[in-house]
Amino acid sequence: MDLKLNGKHVLITGGSKGIGLACAREFLQEGCTVSLVGRDQARLAQVCEELDVSGQHAHGLTADLTDAKSALAVVTQAEAAYGPIDVLVNAAGAARQKPFRELEPQDWRGAMDAKFFTYINVMDPLIKLMAARGHGAIVNVIGMGGKIPITTHLIGGAANAALMLATAGLALAYAPQGVRVNALNPSKTSTGRLVEGVEADARQRNITEDAAMIKARESLPIGRIATPEDVAAAVVFLASPRAGYISGSVLSMDGATRPMVV
Repeated sequence: MDLKLNGKHVLITGGSKGIGLACAREFLQEGCTVSLVGRDQARLAQVCEELDVSGQHAHGLTADLTDAKSALAVVTQAEAAYGPIDVLVNAAGAARQKPFRELEPQDWRGAMDAKFFTYINVMDPLIKLMAARGHGAIVNVIGMGGKIPITTHLIGGAANAALMLATAGLALAYAPQGVRVNALNPSKTSTGRLVEGVEADARQRNITEDAAMIKARESLPIGRIATPEDVAAAVVFLASPRAGYISGSVLSMDGATRPMVV
């Protein structure tokens, strides 16, 4: 299926690893120009070199997205160098996972900085630019912890829930100006975050990490943990004109772990 993304400029935060990197590969295959944002300049350079295939190029931009000025600078630099951004994929930032008994007040604030504001700081200036141009698509990769309380992920879940509301609200506000905003909520996915979550669960239950990993796998009716590529395929579709009437949606992607009617 032609997703009609050829020639689009895509900005991906958290693009140097995990889900963000998998998204970069998918968008490049669709013929997009891809700008990746990350904190590690050396890692970004390495990833961009690896992604340079078939005449399509990925470009790295270094920034700390918890800082609003730095986030704005990234948007400005990307557009100055490679043209107007058509698609934003937010996949950067993650709150630390901890057993609930270990939480302290500063952890809650840190989670908002790490997850909520890393998304908002990029979305806020960019959605206004998209609206002025009359088109644009934003996909926020958030997480199931914002819909279903997970006791090792309460602080991140709170930030995720706030992002879902922001996603729905911005979709409503900017629909008349041609900008679509959607959220995707993966559950357990084979990234470094999965390892951290398993470690936290093992501490909370007082079991071994191997036992916690077995429990994680057994909890999935579909029979396997999601891959970053699974998530990226859904992201690319939501960002594409093929999903042109989908906006304000919050799509759960958990392999039928918690079937729900919403």
